[in-house]
This record gives sequence, structure tokens and C-alpha cells, in this order.
Amino acid sequence: MIRYILGQYLSGVGKRVMPKEAVFTMKLENSLREDFIAAAKASDRPASQVMRELMREYIRRQSESRAYDAHLAQKVERGRQDIREGNVVSNEEAEAQFAARRAKQAGKA
Repeated sequence: MIRYILGQYLSGVGKRVMPKEAVFTMKLENSLREDFIAAAKASDRPASQVMRELMREYIRRQSESRAYDAHLAQKVERGRQDIREGNVVSNEEAEAQFAARRAKQAGKA
């Protein structure tokens, strides 16, 4: 009995497979549907499996995008905080500092 239950939830090397209980219906052009089904069939994979993979990839990419946006907003806020606290240098000072660094590096080469 346990072997049967594990077989229902595990596929391949320890990958957990979620039970498929929901149906997703969408409208699309006939040609897009036909091309998609043909491409899935050419790769010997069910179209539903390919769609699940595409959905998971989309979710992953959106999550990464939101994380990057949050990281960027945090960096901008830190920069604004530095400006409010007066922890800034002028463009001329920054240019002079980096020119000195470049000269130092050129002398080491």
C-alpha cells in the first residue's frame, strides 16, 4: 500500500508531482494551438506538461523580477539616505579619486 501511495506522488528521482486537480481554460488562435501541439508532439511530450513547465518558468521569472525590483528600490533608498545625511562627493571629487586609483594601478603594472 505504501509503495502505491509513494508511486502516486513521486516521479523520477525523488521529484514530487502535485496531483492535477484544476483545469485551466484559455482562448487562443487556432494556428497557435496547432503549432504548439505539433511542437510538443515533436518533442514527445504532452502539451499539458509543456504548459505546466512554461507556467512554472513564468512564475520563477516573475519572482526573480520582483526580488530584483525590491533590491533596486533598497539601493536607491540607501543612496537617498546618504544624500540626506550629507555622505556625498561631487562629480569632480569622484573623478579625481578614480584618476588617482587608475594611476596607482598603472604604476603597479
